Amino acid sequence: MPSVAFYTLGCKVNFYDTEAIWQLFKNEGYEQVDFEQTADVYLINTCHVTNTGDKKSRQMIRRAIRRNPDAIVAVTGCYAQTSPAEILDIPGVDLVIGNQDRDKMMTYIHEIEKSRQPINAVRNIMKTRAFEEMDVPDFAERTRAFLKIQDGCNNFCTFCIIPWSRGLSRSRDPKSIIQQAEQLVKAGYKEIVLTGIHTGGYGDDLENYRLSDLLWDLDRVEGLERIRISSIEASQIDDKMLEVLNKSSKMCRHLHIPLQAGDDTVLKRMRRKYTTEEFLNKMKLIRKAMPDVAITTDVIVGFPGETDEMFQNGYQLMKEIGFSEMHVFPYSKRTGTPAARMEDQVDEELKNERVHQLIDLSEQLQLSYAEQFVGQVLDVIPEREYKGSPDGGKMQGYSGNYLQLVFDGGPELEGQICRVKVTKAGVNECEGELVSVGENGLAAAAQ
Repeated sequence: MPSVAFYTLGCKVNFYDTEAIWQLFKNEGYEQVDFEQTADVYLINTCHVTNTGDKKSRQMIRRAIRRNPDAIVAVTGCYAQTSPAEILDIPGVDLVIGNQDRDKMMTYIHEIEKSRQPINAVRNIMKTRAFEEMDVPDFAERTRAFLKIQDGCNNFCTFCIIPWSRGLSRSRDPKSIIQQAEQLVKAGYKEIVLTGIHTGGYGDDLENYRLSDLLWDLDRVEGLERIRISSIEASQIDDKMLEVLNKSSKMCRHLHIPLQAGDDTVLKRMRRKYTTEEFLNKMKLIRKAMPDVAITTDVIVGFPGETDEMFQNGYQLMKEIGFSEMHVFPYSKRTGTPAARMEDQVDEELKNERVHQLIDLSEQLQLSYAEQFVGQVLDVIPEREYKGSPDGGKMQGYSGNYLQLVFDGGPELEGQICRVKVTKAGVNECEGELVSVGENGLAAAAQ
């Protein structure tokens, strides 16, 4: 039985793509082995979001070649898309394929088996207008299924290389999304996370069909309990979207909305398409439509030209918005982007000091968000046994509004909807007690 080993770098979308490629190998009778073992084929799915992403990608490619010099080594993903020649220069690489045409993967693999000639299958992704259809019917996580609905991005923020490696925004056909969602529900998933490179841009390239329309169509899928959006821009939350958030019982009370910077000058230089005032007003509208919503965000610290005053403006804004968690990144130069060429780069030490201030703020905000729910009963889908307690016997999972809850219970609860009362708030996890299990609220017998 031929074997294949995968190594994935980078974002959730890459992990989804790797799963989809695995399905192709599986259908041809391959078994999957660990990347540290000897395999017939190694596939490295690369990341290009930072210079470090490139470097780590090259390391993993070389590691595969050392592990088995006779193996076919295939490289895909964002670094492969933008720098195929650089990758083919590594002796031992057999196939470079970008972020498209991956449905032809097996054809290329068979060709290489016969000829042992390296293939560069990368085309100009800027010309690609069609969504690459690849399904993933199953995930290692048994409780949440990811469903990729979109790829690419039209925004060209000055710090970001991704449009060049993923191409322009393209949406998956709604019918195929609904079909895939129905399959996932049949396979036992109760929660679907809609994902993409610029997920909220779904429908920009479709006739009169937007993300809000898709959400209503998913709302009608029987047996689906929760719909989560991996990330959405403030500007993409229009009146129709607010209506879905307000009226659909399946929408999770959690939105991830990247702010990136809390100062108008910085936002402008980043080429983000909103002002701090617009962003703040949108957050107020979202909270009105969906009270108690958890809003998480991404922030870049130390963007070129960020002064102390600009940083402080951001700090105050984030506090005022009251995010329930912030993912904080120090700005890192990405070769090939306008921001990397800007003159007034911020000193590394200053960047780190600011990062720590925002992480502290994030923890305060996380705690005060969680504290509002002490004494309330929330729906939780347990994902796995909790490793942090010495005697075991506890499960952990997320509530609809993205609180990580730990409570007494066994593995038989995995994937079921549990009603859990929050007893204690914490920064990363909260404690709770199980009230009942299942749709009909059956009391869990306290055996």
